[in-house]
Amino acid sequence: MNTLIVGNVLKDVYLNLDNRTESFETDKHHTKWLNLSFDASEHHYYNRHSSFSGAAISLQVLEQMSLAASITNSKFTLNQGDNPTNFFANERRYIMITDDSVTYFTPSDFKNTEFIAPDTTVDYVYIDRSAHLDQATAAKIADYLESQKDTKLVVYLKDTTNPYLNDLSHRALLVFTEEPKDDTTFDPEKTIFLTDQTLTYQDITEKITVDRIDKLTHLSAYSILAATILGSFILGHTVEEGLKMARTNVENSNLDSTLSLDELNSLLTLPEEDLELIAASLVAPKKGILAADESGGSIQKKFAHLNIEDNFKNRHDYRNLFFSTEDIENYVSGIILFDETARDLADNGQAIPDYLISRRIIPGIKVDQGLEKFENSEETYTKGLDGLEKRLREYYEMGLRFAKWRAAFNITPATPSDHAILENCRILAEYAKACQSAGLVPIVEPEVIYDGYYSIEQSADTTGKILDQLFNELKNHHVNLRACILKVNMVLAGKQSETQSTAEEVGKSTAEVLKNHVPEELAGVVFLSGGQTPEQATENLAAVLRNGPFPWPVTFSFARALQDPALYAWAGNNENSEKARQAFLGRLIANSEVL
Repeated sequence: MNTLIVGNVLKDVYLNLDNRTESFETDKHHTKWLNLSFDASEHHYYNRHSSFSGAAISLQVLEQMSLAASITNSKFTLNQGDNPTNFFANERRYIMITDDSVTYFTPSDFKNTEFIAPDTTVDYVYIDRSAHLDQATAAKIADYLESQKDTKLVVYLKDTTNPYLNDLSHRALLVFTEEPKDDTTFDPEKTIFLTDQTLTYQDITEKITVDRIDKLTHLSAYSILAATILGSFILGHTVEEGLKMARTNVENSNLDSTLSLDELNSLLTLPEEDLELIAASLVAPKKGILAADESGGSIQKKFAHLNIEDNFKNRHDYRNLFFSTEDIENYVSGIILFDETARDLADNGQAIPDYLISRRIIPGIKVDQGLEKFENSEETYTKGLDGLEKRLREYYEMGLRFAKWRAAFNITPATPSDHAILENCRILAEYAKACQSAGLVPIVEPEVIYDGYYSIEQSADTTGKILDQLFNELKNHHVNLRACILKVNMVLAGKQSETQSTAEEVGKSTAEVLKNHVPEELAGVVFLSGGQTPEQATENLAAVLRNGPFPWPVTFSFARALQDPALYAWAGNNENSEKARQAFLGRLIANSEVL
């Protein structure tokens, strides 16, 4: 199938501006206007990003869906990369972004679109949203369609006042339009309405929840929606399937690329109900989640303490101790893996994720890339958003079904700052949304570090403040909380505090903070051990549960508190493997019994 796109290629220049109010002027109507007479010493933008839009977006969407397409007035194909060289832009448009708002500067009169009849027959002619048709061009298109009886017409009717476009739309097989602003009537059998929040066809509505400032402007979103529906229509899908595919494409695309057909098909097999079921399974009664996701640096420190050489074989043997322990599926619902382990093989030759699945254990993956200091600060944020969507799609293909991302906060007289809390929670929310879009349940882990001299009251205040900000950001990013799990620290005094917290105090304070700051619709809460001894973590977990009931399931997701007894029993010698497995199983049973 070959599609001829009739439209203009636009060059969009995105300027991400700072939010200094002195760069704006207020008129007598109290409307703020950007002062365009600025220079670099007075006003700065964070970054500049250029991309092609208009007909170029429609071309990219169809080519990504493995459909042949071309643009009528230029003989070129879409080059890969950030700077295609063979595009000719009809117009240039500036898009200025400040905070959570966007302003468009567009030409007052767009150039009319040319129409050059193709040398070979095409199956579809698509009049793009970017097209500006005069009478002569519309007549050329009509004449071409008269001469090519088998060629189908699809129209994006952006301007319902254009009589030439209206005339063509009457003969179209499919019509896209935004909410009508006049008395124009539309045939419900062939009209799809697009707005910045919904797609509607007769009684079918698909809601769109894309963050347009970070990913797309509404200008490119409209083009992606329409072109994806057209592509799905060409591929033989129903209109309802096309609406879902279009929504998925917009919500997961960025300014550089839309999704391929394989990526779309993969995401479309993941209804939200499946994610909610996975999340519920991860917090099943009497079961916890094993955190076996130590990074290279963390496991090196563990091994060094016992003079164990840090090499692949030892790391494999150590982690395999836990995976091969008999009966762990009775106490563990899921296991968080490190990338190296997720790509490793079990002793029976199965890929580790497949091996865990065969034991009725859900495999998960740590996807953050560690902590990085803010500029001129000792506080940290968590790296890993760059390339995250691609990594998540790969992990899904490997059989992983949930992910974890950790942010860390130290309590001192000056920290955590409001900036560090906001930035880390925003990053956690972006990660969580990306996970759900890729078919993985996100575990969000804002950890208040146990090391410190702070009191249990300071721990409660700080944990509550972080949780408030986190759930505000998750809501703003449209994360489905019923398919999201919170991994959080217990509320207790810092390890170096003169006054240490009793289990009763930990249970009462932790329960109070959670009940006051965690939404009821959340899938579940799991606790990290955070450097507590194995016995201390279990005792405190039991104390928290005694202060229930809670509106969501509560369980554990320990690392050291489950692994350390096994590590010391094994000590790098595989002759001690069975002894190590029994030590691990003993900690699992102890924690399961208090749930």
